[in-house]
Amino acid sequence: MTHPDKKLLELTGVCKHFGGVTALADVSLYIQEGEIYGLIGPNGAGKTTLFNVITGLYQMDHGTFNFDGNVFERSKPHLLAQAGIARTFQNIRLFANMSVLENIMVGRHVRTRTGIWGALSRNSSARTEELDIAERARELLHYVGIQRPVNTLAKNLSYGEQRRLEIARALATEPKLLALDEPVAGMNATETESLKTLLQSIRNDGITVLLIEHDVKLIMGLCDRVAVLDYGKKIAEGRPEDVRRDPAVIAAYLGGEAA
Repeated sequence: MTHPDKKLLELTGVCKHFGGVTALADVSLYIQEGEIYGLIGPNGAGKTTLFNVITGLYQMDHGTFNFDGNVFERSKPHLLAQAGIARTFQNIRLFANMSVLENIMVGRHVRTRTGIWGALSRNSSARTEELDIAERARELLHYVGIQRPVNTLAKNLSYGEQRRLEIARALATEPKLLALDEPVAGMNATETESLKTLLQSIRNDGITVLLIEHDVKLIMGLCDRVAVLDYGKKIAEGRPEDVRRDPAVIAAYLGGEAA
C-alpha cells in the first residue's frame, strides 16, 4: 500500500563537481510515494548526473540524501538496490547471450536468501528458491508484455522488447522506486504509447517511478510532477500544466514555445 503524502526520496542541497565544473548546484527535490516523477532539461543541464547520484553511480559532494526514512551519505548501487532503488540505462545493458528468463533471474538474485554457499552447494533450500525465482521471472515477462519463449536470447528481441526486458529485470529486485533513464529513446509512436501504459500500470501496482526523458510530450502527459534543471540548477518543479507555462522553463528548455 502506498501513501501519497509520504516523501519516499528527498534530496536537499545536492552539489556535484567534476574538476572545476559544477554539474549540480544546490539541488533540492522530493518524490512522493506512489507518483510518477519526471526530470527534464536541455542537454548538459545535469539530469543524468542527478539521476546517477540518486542511483548510486555517482557520490554527491554536498547535500543530504534521504530514501524511505534512511539517510545515505555515501552509497553504492548494490546497497541502494537492496534499499529499494532499481534503474535502467539509456543504452540498454542486457546480457545479450542469455535468455530472457535468465536476464530477469539475475535481477531477482538481489533478494535471495540462501547466499553464496547455498548456491554453490545446490542444497534443497537453494534449489527451491531457484524455482521460485524462475517462476517470478515468468510472471514478470508476462507483466511487461513480452510474448516470447523463455529461452529466447535477449539479443534476438526487438528494440522495444529489450527495453521492456530491462524494466522487467529492474522490477525483479522488488523496487520501491523504479528509476528509468530515457525509457522511450529510439521508440516509435506506437511503442512509446504502449510503454506509457506499462508505466502507469507499474505505478498503479504500488511502485514509485522516476524518469528522465527528452520526450516532453510523454513527460507532460504521464507525470504527476516534473522538475526542470538548467545548468545544474533546478529552475522549476510542480504539476506538468504549471511547469509548461513557467517562463524560465519556456526560455531554457522549450525554445520559447510552451509544449
